[in-house]
Amino acid sequence: MTQITPEIVAEHGLSPEEYAIIEDRLGRTPNLVELGIFSVMWSEHCSYKSSRLHLKKLPTEAPWVICGPGENAGIIDIGDGQAAIFKMESHNHPSYIEPYQGAATGVGGILRDVFTMGARPVANMNALRFGRPEHPKMKHLVQGVVAGIGGYGNCVGVPTVGGETNFDPAYDGNILVNAMTVGVADTDKIFYSAATGVGNPIVYVGSKTGRDGIHGATMASADFAEDAEEKRPTVQVGDPFTEKLLIEACLELMATDAIVAIQDMGAAGLTSSSVEMASKGGAGIRLDMGKVPCREEGMTPYEMMLSESQERMLMVLKPGKEPMAEAIFKKWELDFAVIGEVTDTGHMVLEFGGEVVCDIPLGPLADDAPEYDRPYLSKEEYTAWAGIKPMTNRPNTADVGGDLLKLLASPTLCSRSWISEQYDSQVGADTLQTGGDAGVVRVHGTKKALAISTDCTPRYVYADPYEGGKQAIAEAYRNLCAVGAKPLAVTNCLNFANPQRPEIMAQFVHALEGMGNACRVLDFPIVSGNVSLYNESKATGGGSAILPTPAIGGVGLIDDYEHMMTMPFKAAGEAIYLIWPEAWATPDPERSHLGKSLWLREIHGRDEGRTPPTDLTLEKAAGGIVRELIADGLVSAVHDVSDGGIAVALAEMAMSGGIGAEVEKHPDYTDAQWWFGEDQGRYIVTVPDTEALNRALSKGTENEDTAQVGFRRLGTVGGDSLFGVPVADLRKAHKSFFSDWMDA
Repeated sequence: MTQITPEIVAEHGLSPEEYAIIEDRLGRTPNLVELGIFSVMWSEHCSYKSSRLHLKKLPTEAPWVICGPGENAGIIDIGDGQAAIFKMESHNHPSYIEPYQGAATGVGGILRDVFTMGARPVANMNALRFGRPEHPKMKHLVQGVVAGIGGYGNCVGVPTVGGETNFDPAYDGNILVNAMTVGVADTDKIFYSAATGVGNPIVYVGSKTGRDGIHGATMASADFAEDAEEKRPTVQVGDPFTEKLLIEACLELMATDAIVAIQDMGAAGLTSSSVEMASKGGAGIRLDMGKVPCREEGMTPYEMMLSESQERMLMVLKPGKEPMAEAIFKKWELDFAVIGEVTDTGHMVLEFGGEVVCDIPLGPLADDAPEYDRPYLSKEEYTAWAGIKPMTNRPNTADVGGDLLKLLASPTLCSRSWISEQYDSQVGADTLQTGGDAGVVRVHGTKKALAISTDCTPRYVYADPYEGGKQAIAEAYRNLCAVGAKPLAVTNCLNFANPQRPEIMAQFVHALEGMGNACRVLDFPIVSGNVSLYNESKATGGGSAILPTPAIGGVGLIDDYEHMMTMPFKAAGEAIYLIWPEAWATPDPERSHLGKSLWLREIHGRDEGRTPPTDLTLEKAAGGIVRELIADGLVSAVHDVSDGGIAVALAEMAMSGGIGAEVEKHPDYTDAQWWFGEDQGRYIVTVPDTEALNRALSKGTENEDTAQVGFRRLGTVGGDSLFGVPVADLRKAHKSFFSDWMDA
């Protein structure tokens, strides 16, 4: 028997104080199996011990929310007895160590979170952050991650309909790979994870257990040191073809009345799935480890419990249903084994070779896991620490077209078609839109469609975590409104560095406060999510923290996809309008935010100024107007204004439509302020019939907030150029970065 030493405790990622609590709760010294189980269940990745306190403050309820945080995924009602089930998760550390398998198994894991609840997955999204393109490892990481996402998603038959990819030096030593899946289920066929019914059989299904991924959760709960490459064995290996079989087998069994509870084996594998099922049901659990299907010889209970081998599920079945269930899984050529039963002991008991090798009370493992109130800086202290420089002067431009070409060719704003073309966006034949403000998929067999968007602007969050958190939610809301969808709910992936540093914890706490306030004002609750901390690397020299990146996944509903809106310019002669706050028609030096803008950084090499503020009341009002204009058929194209300002938004509409435009700026703003400022809450729309628009606007509104939203004509669609630059040249510049980089 292995003697538990302080060195072994430290290797398991437990502090001396945490280990003392374990000994106190058990009343004895744990054995190695028990220590391993505590280590993964109390890891940051599984227990959220640094974040739980603050996550409780987020708004999670609405009349259309069926299930909020706490289950495998969030659930919202989309009418007609149907529900959308969705979640976003991270696979950051594994993807840096082994980019193909790290990204692939990230997709596989989030798919299981969704179909384990009874939903058929209908769409995937992703949010990726990489370091400097010139970093010697970055091309390899980008190629591997993109290939992994495509290799898994394409094979499993779920379309990837959108996402975002950004580059910044802060991600040199710790890239981010966040994956999101959305599924659809009948509201009377939703499955949960609480194990109940003493004596009910516990069943293992899917792939066999191997030694891959052992201590994956612990690895994901620490920052990278110089030995990052040595952690490759902690990265799981995925098989999308087996996952496809598992989806079909689970959904077939779910059509019967056999399942009491079901849980995927994700982080911490068999440990987390069994502990979560038993603790949620207030029950105990007994497992015979000798019955666990293994693909390698001589596996120990320690290895079986901590392995994160992919494509596995754990179920509690009704007594007597085992033969029927086994027949289904054997038909799909998957392993099926009854490995234990539900008990009333409140303990996890593991047996192996006729001996009890683990006996742990479930309370300390789950509900009593440590919860820390980490110290954090106040907003004022954080601003001083971050050292954000105020704007000393606002530069102007003498060549809007030239600056626009440079922006479009930069890694920050270049075309991501090299990435998206590697993903199958059309499998399933229900994809209605990709490449716009949001991906849109039809709810099969209906006129409804789901709109999905992923958003975050990390440079804003770093400069002002509160305003940056607000803006991330508001931009997701805006992107859904732009395609005609009513925003319904949010999932998130909260990527931050080491929470034991007060400045990092300040980023987390203040960003969540901003996010929460935005969700309340916009009626946009958070129903699921993931926290990924310790995203920093000592391997890059001196410690390198990522930018705070609370990635937001928004989901909205279009009642009739015939009214879905798209981004491209449609026809010459149509009027172009800017929808913006009415009060901003009067110039104000504090508006037209060039501070923190991509134009300031890419054209002038300056990183200064404050994060543009987000007026949530005006965001809600503008979004409502846009959805109303779309529903009434008064606009032919809509695009939100975000990175790069009005000029970039116009260019994206022109390039996607293959038509130019004649536009003019507001006379009281400089060219740089007007075209490249990143003020929030704005949309660009094209109008086929301006008289019809004016008649609709003249009717007024009883909503005072809506009355604060104004329209300003920017120009007219037509010609083959924008700002004097041929649209063909804009497209060439836009596509140049990835083609040049990957061919180099």
